[in-house]
Amino acid sequence: MTNRFLGVRRAVTAAGSVALLGLVAGCGNGGSSDGTSSAPRTESGTATSSATGAPTGTSGVPTDPVSNSLTPSAPPVSASATRCHTSELSASVGRNNPGAGQENFPVVLTNESHRTCTLYGYPGTAFVDASGKQLGPDPERSAGKPETVKLPPGGSAWAGLSFSNPEISEAATATPAALLVTPPDEEDPLKVTWKGGAVPVSGDESSVRLIPFSPGTGA
Repeated sequence: MTNRFLGVRRAVTAAGSVALLGLVAGCGNGGSSDGTSSAPRTESGTATSSATGAPTGTSGVPTDPVSNSLTPSAPPVSASATRCHTSELSASVGRNNPGAGQENFPVVLTNESHRTCTLYGYPGTAFVDASGKQLGPDPERSAGKPETVKLPPGGSAWAGLSFSNPEISEAATATPAALLVTPPDEEDPLKVTWKGGAVPVSGDESSVRLIPFSPGTGA
């Protein structure tokens, strides 16, 4: 997992002017000056990132989905037909694997159903405080190539979430109460208690990056 996270970090560095990323996606969901917004909107995960690094696909509040004007490439037919639904999954956040000033967490989805299903693309993610308000800017997806991950009953897949250590970057921070995780092409999120400490929410180094799902737990 370490090498993959490091590869994403190098790619982001080489890109130069990459769009800001936070832990909540959603077109037009601007944050306030204190790094919060009143309506967190987790986006459904999608197959690809846009050319500029901005999120693509569908996003919205779980009870009021909002379509994004950007349309990603469709997942393979087999992945679309057998995709895992939120009701079939549980979510967790694995152990931090820090390196070179970066904090790297695997976001893990596990199949709790009795059938084999698939995940393809990126999760929707959102840091929220105890009252449910979004913390931080919108997320940015890496340019990694997604793969269809088959999850048998009890199987897991992980997507990487990384950001610069706030103590080094000097970005403004907040400590989330939870991370909302929305499976690819779903609208309803899963809520995971956040135990990873402070996260960057504003400033030049507040970007948080996502890499697409891979098999396993990322441990």
